[in-house]
This record gives sequence, C-alpha cells and structure tokens, in this order.
Amino acid sequence: MQPSERTSPAGNRVINKILLSIPDEEYALIRPHLEFISMPHHLSLYEPGQPIEFVHFPNGGMVSLVIATEDGKTVEVGEVGREGFAGIQATVGINRNQVREIMQIPGDGFRVKSAALKSILQSASALQRILSRYAVVQAMQFAQTAACNRLHNIDQRLARWLLITEDRVDSPSLVITHDFLATMLGTDRPTVSLAAAALQKKKIIDYTRGAVQILNRAKLEGCSCECYKVLQQYNREIGLK
Repeated sequence: MQPSERTSPAGNRVINKILLSIPDEEYALIRPHLEFISMPHHLSLYEPGQPIEFVHFPNGGMVSLVIATEDGKTVEVGEVGREGFAGIQATVGINRNQVREIMQIPGDGFRVKSAALKSILQSASALQRILSRYAVVQAMQFAQTAACNRLHNIDQRLARWLLITEDRVDSPSLVITHDFLATMLGTDRPTVSLAAAALQKKKIIDYTRGAVQILNRAKLEGCSCECYKVLQQYNREIGLK
C-alpha cells in the first residue's frame, strides 16, 4: 500500500502528513486505532486542566492553541493543521493540557486513545522520532509567535497569520471574522479592521463579512514580518512542509 492510498479501518482516506510519512510497518500498528471524526468550527479538543484522553491527527481544517488569562483575554500561540497533531503532551507522559485547543477552521481527522499511542510508540521508532521533533518545532513556534506578538505591528502579524492559515487549510478562502482575528492576534476589533482594510486597499486580500480571500500571496508575504519564513523553516526541517 502506497502512503497516498492509506485509509483508516472504516475506509476514510488519510491526508495527515505525519500518518503519511511513517513506514508501512508502523502505520500498520496505528491503523487499527484510528477513529475518524468530524471536527466542526469551535469544537474543543482540549481545555486547560482536563485529562488528555485522545491525540488528534487533523486531515483538514485548523486547530488553534490559545492561552487565556484570568481577566478573560485570549491570544493564539500556535496552530495545527494536516502537517501535525494535537495533544502533544500525551506523547511525553503529561496527561493534562494547559492550553485550550479548539477548531477555528472546520475539518476532519482521526483521533487515537492516548494509552494506545503510548503503547504503539514502544515499537514505532520512526513515529516516536517524528512526534518528538514535532514537539520541539511546536515549542519553537510558540516562542516565535510570542516574539512576533510583542515586537511586530498588527499589519505584519495579520499577514503572517493569514499565510500560516492558508498553508494549514490549503486554500486562499478563509472563513473568519474580525472578532475572531482580534482574539487570535491578542488585540481589539477596530485595530484588526484597520489592518485588514489596508491590505484590501492594496488588493492583497478581499474581505467580506465573515470571510477573507487572499488575492495576491506574493504581496502578502512581502507585508509579513520575518516570522512567517522562520516558521516555514521549522516545518521544512522535520519534512512536513
């Protein structure tokens, strides 16, 4: 069976890049444990303090990793799409998540019981290696995003976020609102509206109520800070870009 032909026991096609990248013998170990699930908008995969019962391998859509403070403010610190997996703490024996992980762009994918994955990893060295490297890359992503949110202006951060999101969902059409963008970027709605209007005036994006269409990706990359290229490089280093 070629990687491009991989399916779950129920016959659902596998698109997740981690599941496609591992050797056939290791995929055979995890395949019986793949449970296909729909991942609708705002589905909560993990809440802070809750036990991690499953890890998730998205086929599509995007998971946002969000930090919430006591006063109710939130900011996105990372994203997961078909290049990765969610519930990373479970692979290193940490059974509770301290980050909220929710579906911000709907999709579907597979979940595997954490206990089953832990057992599989004892016999799956390639999967263990790629999950460990992905964990390191995600930590780097957190650090880069924190620096970006602190040091770069909203125009650059918005451009970076739109590029990352397009990469995750493989589409220039994004179903998002100003309120959502403000939450993800840790700012307020008027500030995001001004930044989006500036990009629209330059004909880089088209923004309508609840949706963004990326019209010129090259120009959008030119508007972003260096953080986008840094984050791209992290994924290339583990062979997922």
